[in-house]
Amino acid sequence: MPLQKNQFPSATLLSMAIASVSAPVSADLTKEVEDALNFYHYGSNGAVKLDLNYRWENVDQDQGPVIPGKAPRRVETANANTARLRLGLLSPTFYDFQAYVEYEGNYALQEDYDQGGTTTNRHRDYSLVADPDRSELNQFWLSYKGIPDTLVKVGRQRIKLDDDRFIGNVGWRQMEMTYDSILLTHNNQTLFGLTVNAGYLDHIQNIFGETETINAPILNLNYKVSDLGNLIGYGYWLDYRQRENYHKSSQTYGLRFDGKSPQFFDKLNFLYTAEWSNQLDYGDNPNHYQADRFNFMGGVSGFNLSLQGAIEQLNGYGYTNNVASTNGTTYKSFQTPLGTNHAFQGWADLFLTTPAAGIRDVFATATYKMMNDSLIVTGVYHDFYDDTGGIEYGSEWDFSILKKFGKHYSLLAKYANFNTENAAFTDTQKIWLQANVSF
Repeated sequence: MPLQKNQFPSATLLSMAIASVSAPVSADLTKEVEDALNFYHYGSNGAVKLDLNYRWENVDQDQGPVIPGKAPRRVETANANTARLRLGLLSPTFYDFQAYVEYEGNYALQEDYDQGGTTTNRHRDYSLVADPDRSELNQFWLSYKGIPDTLVKVGRQRIKLDDDRFIGNVGWRQMEMTYDSILLTHNNQTLFGLTVNAGYLDHIQNIFGETETINAPILNLNYKVSDLGNLIGYGYWLDYRQRENYHKSSQTYGLRFDGKSPQFFDKLNFLYTAEWSNQLDYGDNPNHYQADRFNFMGGVSGFNLSLQGAIEQLNGYGYTNNVASTNGTTYKSFQTPLGTNHAFQGWADLFLTTPAAGIRDVFATATYKMMNDSLIVTGVYHDFYDDTGGIEYGSEWDFSILKKFGKHYSLLAKYANFNTENAAFTDTQKIWLQANVSF
């Protein structure tokens, strides 16, 4: 799908963003900024946190999202020029207490896109780019570390567990997801590296700046098995309290083991992951179902190159129309509504919600690091099927190039191309250019 005239962002805006990080940055100037943003008070450090992220996202699709029973709709190519600022204040530690407050605002310099959500600017003639133009209180928490090997954090906070598949912050989007919650993290040194994360989620502030009410105990146990990897067990009980979200309520249990082997031939390591999860309905979910998830990966790394082959499968059981939901269909498939799903099953984001017939994702990843790990090139290929392997959904190529300039500056170019002959999906091409400054 070739780009059309006027699909590129303003040359001035893009050149300014790139120049801000690609031009040589004086080490002395960077040190002065670091010193200005960090301060010393009452015997410990506090800091001002700043993160500025400019992004151009282009989405070219043949049609809009397919809704069962409705005719496909044509959509215009989306262009989103956005600049996101996070500005936070971290207090010094005082009698083992510390506090943090953070503002987050995303400004749309160009709004030729559907912003998604239920309360945002919906330009439905365009493809979706889930980066709304709005501001919010992103984090506001108080922590206490007076208990040995334990940190307790209360308030609106970022939570990331394991690989973010079940509990994450959706960090790829400009407006991240945070949680009004209490989280206890305990690192037990006497039990050879057992880490316990136990918490309770009360509200979710999603990527559209909208609040969802939930009653959700969460438990994640991570045990380091010598130098071979980590054995992880988890349980997440998501009880959504708003009627329109009842269908997302679930209870999920799982076991995961991942890691890498000791080095052999002085340069190489084997990489491996094995994971199984089981999900059932919970709370006021009107659908009674049970679905499994399987996740297996094997690979090798060495000489700055990592090669991996993997399969992830989320099972499904079809759908019914007897209970209303946001799109008229209630799914009985394995879902991860609090996961950072952009990192899984293709960057084109066609499968953020698991299809009714489930999904089997067979994929390979290659990553190469150069220039002292400051330049990272990644390529991924996916084949997508239903959970039986009998129905092909499509295939996808993903590529990215990340260049870091010291600790605080970076540039990113990223591309995704999904192709399909299945009428339930649509060919999708996405292009991103991004510049980031973070202190």
